[in-house]
Amino acid sequence: MGLRGELFSTRVMLPNRTYFFNVKENRMGDLYLNIVESKNRDTGGFDRQSVILFADDLQEFLKGFDESLRIMEKEMRERRRSAKPAKSEPRDDAGSDKGGRNERHGRGGGGKKGGEEKPRKDRPPKNSRRVVVKKRNKE
Repeated sequence: MGLRGELFSTRVMLPNRTYFFNVKENRMGDLYLNIVESKNRDTGGFDRQSVILFADDLQEFLKGFDESLRIMEKEMRERRRSAKPAKSEPRDDAGSDKGGRNERHGRGGGGKKGGEEKPRKDRPPKNSRRVVVKKRNKE
């Protein structure tokens, strides 16, 4: 048994939070995964939240996790499809549609010169990193 029961630990750092994945062993010899989310508090310090998954429960957890990922991926594909402008719409040389609005970048048209930039809901901000979860092959 390792230090404080830790057998393995890894960290995923993102701009506004950090995730820790710790494989541990308790006093009874049971293995478990401790997932910790840590984020900066506005007043200083950190907020930490933890989820503990025992080895015996991981298969059921992964089934639910995989199902959730499939739904999210499907929803993201549908949102991307619906966000694309129709090919039949006439476009000018600047790449914006008839109304002077550039839908791809969420700018243009309307009252103010140059327009306001609107956040895109279908993808993370440019300064964030994607976390890719790989599926394990069943033996």
